[in-house]
Amino acid sequence: MTRILIADDHAIVREGLKQVASKTADIVLADEASTGQEALEKALKNDYEVVVLDISFPDRNGLDVLRDIKAQKPDLPVLVLSIHPEEEVAVRALKLGASGYLTKETASDELVAAIRKVSTGGEYVTVSLAETIASMLRSGTVGSLHEALSDREFEVMRGIASGKIVKEIAADMCLSPNTVRTYRSRILQKMQMRTNADIMRYAIEHKLIQ
Repeated sequence: MTRILIADDHAIVREGLKQVASKTADIVLADEASTGQEALEKALKNDYEVVVLDISFPDRNGLDVLRDIKAQKPDLPVLVLSIHPEEEVAVRALKLGASGYLTKETASDELVAAIRKVSTGGEYVTVSLAETIASMLRSGTVGSLHEALSDREFEVMRGIASGKIVKEIAADMCLSPNTVRTYRSRILQKMQMRTNADIMRYAIEHKLIQ
């Protein structure tokens, strides 16, 4: 029996995932979490075969949660589930130790297969993501400028690229505006850019935003 923890801040998403899992005899929903901190605490305290983890939480970045889980429980499979498109975000999650990555659009069709695969020590990516990774490796996109960013800097960069102002990004990430401005300065320095327009152009070219 595969015991899973589902961590997502939207109750309707958790309910949908529970319904998908309930249709199988070998997968059992052992627990759920609605915040990043709750997901981390439950993952470290309890025993699960798989953690299904969203990337976006109101209290902290899901990639930070993923990194903390893998730091303390490196053998615990984490299946990342996100609204973000497969590509750069997925590669970042996999580099942090995720055993698989699904978008919420494909979750209903592929969740069960993904859970079964990662619970036995395997890795799960969709065909489209596998093709994308292969293409990125061929083109040299992996290792691009944004790879030098920390997880928080990466999220701030995506916020800027989406056209959000500092206060909006700060609210989304539960940070102070000054902290966001500090991250922005680091982003510009690391990526050798000067303006928000440079960040937007780069993010669009590398498909970092929808």
